[in-house]
This record gives sequence, C-alpha cells and structure tokens, in this order.
Amino acid sequence: MITGILIMTFMVILGAPLFTIIALSAIYGFSRSDIDLSVIAIEIFRIVDTPILIAIPLFTLAGYILGESKASGRLVRLTDAMLGWMPAGLSIVSLFACAFFTALTGASGATIIALGAILYPAMKQAGYGENFNLGLITSSGSLGLLFPPSIALILYGVIAQQMDLEQTVAIDDLFIAGLLPGLLMLLMLTAYSIYKSRGFEIKQHDFSWRILAHAMKESAWELPMPFVLIGGIYSGYFAISEAAAVAVLYVFLVEVIILREVSFARLPNIMRDSMVLVGGVLVILGVSLASTNYLIDAEIPNKLFEFVRANIDSKLTFLILLNVFLLGLGMILDIFSALVLIVPLMLPIAIGYGIHPVHFGIIFLANMQIGYFTPPVGMNLFIASYRFKKPVTDLYVATIPFMFILMLAVLIITYWPELSLYLINNK
Repeated sequence: MITGILIMTFMVILGAPLFTIIALSAIYGFSRSDIDLSVIAIEIFRIVDTPILIAIPLFTLAGYILGESKASGRLVRLTDAMLGWMPAGLSIVSLFACAFFTALTGASGATIIALGAILYPAMKQAGYGENFNLGLITSSGSLGLLFPPSIALILYGVIAQQMDLEQTVAIDDLFIAGLLPGLLMLLMLTAYSIYKSRGFEIKQHDFSWRILAHAMKESAWELPMPFVLIGGIYSGYFAISEAAAVAVLYVFLVEVIILREVSFARLPNIMRDSMVLVGGVLVILGVSLASTNYLIDAEIPNKLFEFVRANIDSKLTFLILLNVFLLGLGMILDIFSALVLIVPLMLPIAIGYGIHPVHFGIIFLANMQIGYFTPPVGMNLFIASYRFKKPVTDLYVATIPFMFILMLAVLIITYWPELSLYLINNK
C-alpha cells in the first residue's frame, strides 16, 4: 500500500498526466483486491451509456464558436445600452456580460481574454481606477459557472448520477438551483461596484431608446438563443442533450451561415481546440469512474465518513472545513479535474451530514469559482496577468476585495441551503 502511494506521489512530482495517475490508482487497487482488471475497461465503457454526457462536447463546441465570433462585442454593447446609464453602469455591464458569456462558453479564462479586450480599455477610459478594473474583470470571469447551461453543472450531475445515490440529482434541478446563488454573487458585486464608483470621476451616458433598439437589432440573432434553450429545457420540450444539439445548430447557422463571422476554413481548428478540452475531461472522467468503483467496493467513502464523523461532530464545522478545502482546491486544480476527483469522495460524506446533493454541488462550484482567482496560484490571475500585461502581484492586490465579497456570498450559500433548494422545492 505504502509502495503504491510512493510511486504515485513520485509520478505527480515528475508531472505525469492526471488521468494516468488516476488509472494507476484504480489498477493498483483492483490488483490488491484480486479483481480482474477488465472491470476498469467496463467502467470506462459506462460513459458511453450516459446519454446526458453528449451535452458536454456539444455545448463546448457552441461556446467555442461563439468565442471566435464578434458576439462578445455585441453582448457588451447591448448590456451597456440597458444598464450603462446607471451609477457604476459600465462596471455592472462588465459583471453581467462576463457572467453570461462564461455560462455560454464554459471557460472563465476565455471570458477574460475575449471580453477583457473590450471592457478593460472601456472602463479605463470611463474613469474607473486601475486596480478596480483589473479586479472586477478577473473575478467576474468565473461567475457564470452557476448559470445554465454551465458545463461544470452538467459534469457534476453526471458524476452524481453514476454514484447511485438515494436522492436523485437531475441536471435541470442543478440549473434551477444555481440561479439564486449566482444572482446573489452578482448583486453583491454590483453593490460593491456602486459603492466603490463614488470615488471615481466616471463618465455616464443617458438612457436612450434609440441606442437600445440599435443594440437589440444588432444582437437580434443571438438574443433568442438562451430563451430557446432554457425555455425548452424547463418546459420539457428539450432534454439537456437535445438542447445542446440545438445550441450547436443555432450557433452554426447564425455565426457561420448568416453573419459569416466564423469562416468554414476556421471551423476545423475550432472543433479541434474544443474537442481537445472535451477529450481531456472525458478521459479523466472515464478512469475516474473506474477509480470510484474501486473506492466504493473498498468502502473508502464510508470509512472516510466514519473518520470525519469521529473527529467532527458538528455539521457547521464540517461545512467550514469544506469551504476552506474547496477554496484551496480551486487554486491548484482546474474545475473539471476537481469534480471528477473530489466529488466521489466528498459527496457521500456531505450526504452523511444531511446535506442535499444538489446543495453540495452549488457549494462546490461556488467555492471553485473563487479559487480560480485566489492568490497565490489561482489560474485566472495568470491569465489576466498575461492578457493585461500586468505583474501577477498587481492582480493579487486588485482581486482581494472581490474575493472577500464573494467569500461572504459563499458563506450565505453554504449555510442557507434554501437559497439553492427553494426553486426546486417549489417548481
């Protein structure tokens, strides 16, 4: 046992791919239990029998095509026409535009790169402070992870469904559950932006129906998409996988055929880049299912729960330690790897403390999205440093106020489960 752990630790130090380490742990565990290793192939094959899983590559491809088009610019102009007249209007525009774009593309780093090029110079020209601009764009890049059709929400649902829990975890329930917590985070940052903007000499523009009409006309092709997808899912007209297929078809027709902002020549590269991401996620998910099967057979989650229960009596204490652990995890692992590695271990423990699996999923993702920009090694800090050509230490200072505000939001989300479960219980 110790030898196996040492070998895997050594592989980690050498920089071995994550999926090989997970696969090795499964092989080692089944070998020690004298179980035929063909069970690993069977477990990996199980993902083929998961119809909902097709939504991940389809939504990812739709997001990548949108990211290559000029949709981000139209989104900013539309939100500016709607909200730009308000106090701190441009900062509110930035928050909502980044959240919406991340929800569609599923990649917070892509949001910083795509929208940062538009929002950062616009906010600077409008009179906002340098640190405020950097902190707002860097932190808001991950806000969309709680809004449908977030790929992270779908992946969490897939993993939870593979664990045969007594409480079902439906993807559409996760979509509903993320709405109020996501809005809470947006509103808290909006309030801070309004308060902070009083110290800046900001140029504002009056509300104009003419400008709003022009912005809506400009975005006329993209505007119906979220309503068609989300409305179709909640009305029962689309399954999640069908909605993903509709999203790809819709984005293809609009951006490639009608608006012609993405050429046919660029499509193969876009498909390749999007499927590289999806392939990495699916490989990790496949070997993780095999590893999870061994953990269940060996009753590791039960033993881990008994250990935790013996040392932590209070559900409140468990939730505090969970928040600290997930924030640290978000700094060192991308969200997809964290989901497939940690959820199979932590979800049974959370259920043992009486935490609803849907609520646990929202807690998990809310913490992880803060971890993306938590110093010193949050991934979005380095993406923003590269995008804005600023020292990463400047990003540390800029994001700290936003980090504390969102941490407060996470505490509310964690200790007020009804915020996540109210819409589900009353649908």
